[in-house]
Amino acid sequence: MKTRIVYAPEREDLVAAAQCLRSGGLVAFPTETVYGLGGNGLDPLAAKKIYEAKGRPSDNPLILHLYEPEEAEKYAYTCPLYYKLAMAFMPGPLTVILPKKPCVPKEVTGGLETVALRVPSHRVARALLQETGLPIAAPSANTSGRPSPTLVKYVIEDLDGKVDMILDGGPCDIGLESTIVLLEGNSMKLLRPGGITPEMLAPLCDGLYFDPCLDRPMKEGEHPLAPGMKYRHYAPKAQVVMLEGEEGPVLDFLRSVKDQEGVGILCKEDRMSELEGKYTFSLGSDLGEEARLLFSRLRAFDELPEVRTIYAPVPRREGIGLAVYNRLAKAAGFTVKKL
Repeated sequence: MKTRIVYAPEREDLVAAAQCLRSGGLVAFPTETVYGLGGNGLDPLAAKKIYEAKGRPSDNPLILHLYEPEEAEKYAYTCPLYYKLAMAFMPGPLTVILPKKPCVPKEVTGGLETVALRVPSHRVARALLQETGLPIAAPSANTSGRPSPTLVKYVIEDLDGKVDMILDGGPCDIGLESTIVLLEGNSMKLLRPGGITPEMLAPLCDGLYFDPCLDRPMKEGEHPLAPGMKYRHYAPKAQVVMLEGEEGPVLDFLRSVKDQEGVGILCKEDRMSELEGKYTFSLGSDLGEEARLLFSRLRAFDELPEVRTIYAPVPRREGIGLAVYNRLAKAAGFTVKKL
């Protein structure tokens, strides 16, 4: 397959991309979170193509992207809490899981009777949705298991020759996938943390509960209710190891290994001078920068085959830091070294 790659897409490019989607093709496009791999969300064959292009297990649900929150009525049985969340956070990096209507194929939902819905805020994504006039089913635009792409070059690296079109939209603003919540009456369960944080969600409901799989791998027989729950995700080729402990012992350990052969380090910007080494990469100076930089730094290590182990301190689990922790833990396969 010859993939058409479009930098700085114009209106005619979006018209062509929309026609491609309506005809059953696949288009990778930017969102405010990460790049997505889109297909017609009402076409079972398009969903199968997405799974095939990514090498993604078919029981891993896809997210339906909508142009407006009100479109959810066509595809799901909504509730007052959905509209409360929509008013507060849509368009934006929030995905809501609701009971699905019959028009949504089970190929999109991973065989579940629920559907994941979100309204992206990125201008290219919104223009594409408006032009297409259909919901777009889209997981991240990468080979399954690898770090999600926040730059178009990583989309090209993984999917060139496997999809019909790739639209460039510059770097993604947030850098981590959307927050996912499952609504249960006037309460909700957090299935995947993201840019809409627990601190932002809690005041809008009677109860906010954390799925236990945020802190552990799924057990045999458990079925993923949302993307990113069941399988190893976000992982570079090297083994990621999280370091847990007081700052002093963690820094002492990193100083002792920074010059060892095959070792890479992720650390905050203010620690770069004392941990500077051949394979030491900065994650910025605050949690927002950690979120934006994490996947691109993990991807950068893939360009260094000599790096076999990547050490990273456990991030603070507050605000968007909980999402950074979740992605790093998944990348590490929950491998933690306690110091």
